[in-house]
Amino acid sequence: KMSVPDYMQCAEDHQTLLVVVQPIGIVPEESFFRIYKRISAVSQVNVRDSQRVLYIRYRHHYPPENNEWGDFQTHRKVVGLITITECSSAKEWPQTFEKFHLQKEMYGSTLYDSRLFVFGLQGEIAEQPRTDVAFYPSYDECETVEKRIEDFIESLFIVLESKRLDRATDKSGDKIPLLCVPFEKKDFVGLDTDSRHYKKRCQGRMRKHVGDLCLQAGMLQDSLVHYHMAVELLRSVNDFLWLGAALEGLCSASVIYHYPGGTGGKVGSRRAQGGSLSAEAGNRHRPGAQEVLIDPGALTSNGINADTSAEIGRAKNCLSPEDIIEKYKEAISYYGKYKNAGVIELEACVKAVRVLAMQKRSMEASEFLQNAVYINLRQLSEEEKIQRYSILSELYERIGFHRKSAFFKRIAAMQCAAPSIPEPGWRACYKLLLETLPGYSLSLDPQDFSKGTHRGWAAVQMRLLHELVYASRRMGNPALCVRHLSFLLQTMLDFLSDQEKKDVTQSLESYTAKCPGTMEVITLPDGLKLPPVPFTKLPIVKSVKLLNLPTSLRPHKMKSLLGQNVSTKSPFIYSPIIAHSRGEERNKKIDFQWVQGDVCEVQLMVYNPMPFELRVENMGLLTTGVEFESLPAALSLPAESGLYPVTLVGVPQTTGQITVNGYHTSVFGVFSDCLLDNLPGVKTNGCTVEVIPALPRLQISTSLPRSAHTLQPSSGDEISTNVSVQLYNGEAQELIIKLENIGTEPLEKLEVTAKTVNTKEKLYGDFLSWNLEDTLCQFPLKPGKIATFIVNIKVKLDFSCQENLLQDLSDDGISVSGLPLSSPFRQVVKPRVETKPLNPQESSKVGDFSHVKVRE
Repeated sequence: KMSVPDYMQCAEDHQTLLVVVQPIGIVPEESFFRIYKRISAVSQVNVRDSQRVLYIRYRHHYPPENNEWGDFQTHRKVVGLITITECSSAKEWPQTFEKFHLQKEMYGSTLYDSRLFVFGLQGEIAEQPRTDVAFYPSYDECETVEKRIEDFIESLFIVLESKRLDRATDKSGDKIPLLCVPFEKKDFVGLDTDSRHYKKRCQGRMRKHVGDLCLQAGMLQDSLVHYHMAVELLRSVNDFLWLGAALEGLCSASVIYHYPGGTGGKVGSRRAQGGSLSAEAGNRHRPGAQEVLIDPGALTSNGINADTSAEIGRAKNCLSPEDIIEKYKEAISYYGKYKNAGVIELEACVKAVRVLAMQKRSMEASEFLQNAVYINLRQLSEEEKIQRYSILSELYERIGFHRKSAFFKRIAAMQCAAPSIPEPGWRACYKLLLETLPGYSLSLDPQDFSKGTHRGWAAVQMRLLHELVYASRRMGNPALCVRHLSFLLQTMLDFLSDQEKKDVTQSLESYTAKCPGTMEVITLPDGLKLPPVPFTKLPIVKSVKLLNLPTSLRPHKMKSLLGQNVSTKSPFIYSPIIAHSRGEERNKKIDFQWVQGDVCEVQLMVYNPMPFELRVENMGLLTTGVEFESLPAALSLPAESGLYPVTLVGVPQTTGQITVNGYHTSVFGVFSDCLLDNLPGVKTNGCTVEVIPALPRLQISTSLPRSAHTLQPSSGDEISTNVSVQLYNGEAQELIIKLENIGTEPLEKLEVTAKTVNTKEKLYGDFLSWNLEDTLCQFPLKPGKIATFIVNIKVKLDFSCQENLLQDLSDDGISVSGLPLSSPFRQVVKPRVETKPLNPQESSKVGDFSHVKVRE
């Protein structure tokens, strides 16, 4: 029973000669494969004085039991053996040559010819001319390797041609031997060899065998004829196993005619699992340095160009592309009758799939593959199972069944870590799992999940991500575990149940206790890069708003309170174009300003989607433009909290334009940098603001008590306070005002003005007076210093021309009240004393009532 299937088989392999290349003794693996690569490059050789081409298939490992099926299909027969060995002295040579003979005996029944390549031996032995042995001083000095291989292949052709001619010649009177597969031999013991049925069986099998030899010898037309004759003979005696082989041969010859470029494709050029190198598949039918392609349609039995009649004959014998598939189906149905032909049936399915892939008939190809899945072989080893599922996956990928391909590759991955394996291959498992991601519409870039609707089956994707986490843990790579768990939580949050959310977060916290999650890109050994996974959903941010400074800290443009306000006008330009871009909106400059060195605030409206309390241990602002010290905050958001305001603060250290780009968090031990550009649906009123240089800060206190009510409401540009005093006419009192520099900048100027608030328009008099000389001596006022400013209040009312004034005063309850003072306030001051007359008729010495007001 043939036990080891070749999943790389394709229809054109039927025209190849099988050559095994093996080492003898101790040969470094690197050196062996270096020579093997050069040997296997000679895969197509032109036959001298002929238009025929020989195709060679090389293997460095081939099970001897498969060789026993060589009569059934001649491309399975090892016809050439090339051995590679190292020999450093003449003493070792006899033993080395003996090993060569023992190696030949393994395939002795089928070998046409063999060669021994010896490296390292020099001297008398190496100088003797030999046909079957080639001596080379070293692996670097072996220029004639390719030429030796071409000569070797020509010798194989001579034997092949002689066997073809011998078997094809009709020797009347001679009995045709009955060709058998290994399991049939016991069934034919005692049969009547003279019966017509038996003779037809012998003739049909031999005719099929000759068709195989013609195909290998480059005689496509002859092989088609012999296969057709074999099909008729074998069908008449119900020899189903060999009938299937004849039909498959007919299919192979027709495929070679229709698809001279081959059907192996990309799949065939890969190294199979388990170490079997199929380099011949990668080089098959592709011209190279030692290869010359020839059109099979130009070949005839004698090597002369075909005439018109031969073309007509070929068209008649060759199957159409549709008929090829029908005959494959028929052949596979015949193979299915024999449990010992499972490998033959499996390989025929694979060959048919490759042909259907060329024909773009994916649905029919999937039927053949489905059949291949259920073919029962012997108990396969774990390595063979991995190889089988991997090839099935690649074939499904080739016909466009990406999810089915991912399914089988995932099974292969699980097989790498099967419990029966002493040392599970978790790295191979992880690598195969990564290859399944595209088939499940899964990317490891979190940005792919923020661009629209979810693609693929979330339940399967979550299962796959869990398997990646488990494989990462068994590989001993906690950083990978954290990255995959973070990705699972971020991208699959909407599909996780409450219990699953708790389980995933608990697992994540246990991993991050050993290896915190970072924003660094993880590069895998094969070069794949895993991007960082910022937790933009833990919490979910709905809006971002930059806040103005508190009223007492807001900067104002400095202007003279006693002079005329000059308004700078700018031209107005109308544009009908409204920018709706989120990026432009976020770069929009805000109309207020922040100040260097002062604490600035940004308000976020956040939402906790988790069914439990969410702790954000470190949340701060991400900015660009100026040096900025972010003051991180710790949050604790209730379960499913709804919109919750969070204020993040920081201190700009330099001046210029500052842009709030996002925020950073630390949740479940994972550090995240969340950029606003990656947050869909976030509302903002602009994220760029101007930072101006640090300004002085002045705090004012007075010797008078605060007023119980406000005499005059302050405008938005002022900071005011109200103090009160009650005096009788003619009475005087000092108002002591303390000016304290509570900032970091010196106060250089002081400007004082007064005005009278007169609702009755009946009050006259000189109320306030001051002298700034003593105060100005203390300027510039350095940080932390206090200056004193004294205002004299003297009441002097004129009752002579006013009626009912006493009643009005009685109604007001006070004679003079209300002294609004600026405190605390940024201050740019200069010494200046002026008074405004109440009306043009009053003398200049009449002072205006009111307050000391400090403006910037």
